[in-house]
Amino acid sequence: MTFLPRLTLLATLLAGTSLHAEPMFFTPCSDTAASGSLCSGLNVPGSYDAQGRAIGDTDAMHIFVRKFAADVPAGKPAMGTLWLVAGGPGESGASFYSLLPTLRRSFPGFEFLIPDHRGTGHSSRLCKVEESERSPGGRALAGAEWASCFAGINLMPEYAAQFSITTAARDLKALIEGEQGKKKPPVYVYSVSYGTQLVLRTLQLGPLPVKGVILDSLVPPQTDARWDLSQRSQVVNTVGMQVLSNCDADPACHAALGEPAETLYRRVLDKAQADATLLAKIPGKNLKNFLGGMLDVPTARARIPYLLRDLDQGGDAELASVRAILVQAAASLGSYPQSPLSIPLVNIISNSENNLQPSLRPNWAAADLDREEADLLLTSPLPRILLGGGLPTYPRDAYFGALPAKVPPTLVLQGTLDPKTPYAGAQAQVQALTQNKAGKVALSTVHNAPHFLLWTAPACFEQASQRFIAGKAVQDCTL
Repeated sequence: MTFLPRLTLLATLLAGTSLHAEPMFFTPCSDTAASGSLCSGLNVPGSYDAQGRAIGDTDAMHIFVRKFAADVPAGKPAMGTLWLVAGGPGESGASFYSLLPTLRRSFPGFEFLIPDHRGTGHSSRLCKVEESERSPGGRALAGAEWASCFAGINLMPEYAAQFSITTAARDLKALIEGEQGKKKPPVYVYSVSYGTQLVLRTLQLGPLPVKGVILDSLVPPQTDARWDLSQRSQVVNTVGMQVLSNCDADPACHAALGEPAETLYRRVLDKAQADATLLAKIPGKNLKNFLGGMLDVPTARARIPYLLRDLDQGGDAELASVRAILVQAAASLGSYPQSPLSIPLVNIISNSENNLQPSLRPNWAAADLDREEADLLLTSPLPRILLGGGLPTYPRDAYFGALPAKVPPTLVLQGTLDPKTPYAGAQAQVQALTQNKAGKVALSTVHNAPHFLLWTAPACFEQASQRFIAGKAVQDCTL
């Protein structure tokens, strides 16, 4: 066991009254996950009413926060504070720990505050026993824990609403407002992927005491059926086809293949479907999904044409090389006790708010999905996973599909080859905020970049972040 953080009651939780957060008291962490870090957290209501007040006597939950002090000379104050909001849903703040060097270059002299939003990491979990650090699978579900965890949630379907986006947004608002009383230098918020949705929801609840917001890999408009989670394979395929087209346009890549990349790929797909031995070599035995996953990692993505050539010729070397690249990429994010994704939370939030399929095509089944994806060359397993359901959903509230009336100065960082939150979707979201006159929103385009630019395009991220906090106009960049 690695650690249980020291908990202090830092909020007043009275039924019928508002949540009055106080600054957190940080002490040295008793784990070894991140050397020199400090740990604290905030106790928050299990449920809130529409005004953000605690409901009844529901059990309080705990939101874990890790702090990295500013890299400044002893006795000198920090130049600023940056809150980092992870993606997912279901992902903890641990995904940022190994990226500290890039963050320090991007925000010199800043301190970093990294929460685990409710349901993730060391914060209160949906399955208190099965997802506890001391369970057989640790924070991840393992073996019989899957059945008992899901069964327990289904026995209390109303419990799902305690882990909604809006509830998590109220937690985040309490955290940030609680720290403003320390009269610190400028405060900023950074978020990625689902985290951008969470931050936008938080801003719907009212203004935050921050100087600016950075949205990395911005989610598309929530009600746009072109980009909801059930359409992930279409998004992946669009990016994948662009990658193949880029190879055709590149003299060296085209010469290496000797034919259009799409022609080669279709031949390899036919071979894989006819040859069980070839298909067995592919992780998951699904070439479309495997290549779709390669789009997330630039160095792996660049090998797609050469992998296809090698598979066509019966070779194994390129596949082994690509698999090693993917393993190394995953390892670069680190592995901590709080790292495992909370699958129950992913299921509940995704199906409650980000999957439009049940309302648009209520009787959609696996056979329908097979037909829809038959002509796609690159796909995602997510639409098929969403068909399974398995856990209760919560009702959508008044914030669903809407945007904040006002936002602080905002920087959107978006890659043109993002297979998760598509570039066109981010453009649409920025346009909506601009048309609503919500505030100053700047889009920094990172050409050829995929998802999670802090990780996949650190040099571009550093340039854009430094210009943003300096009050300079942001610039586009190329990976």
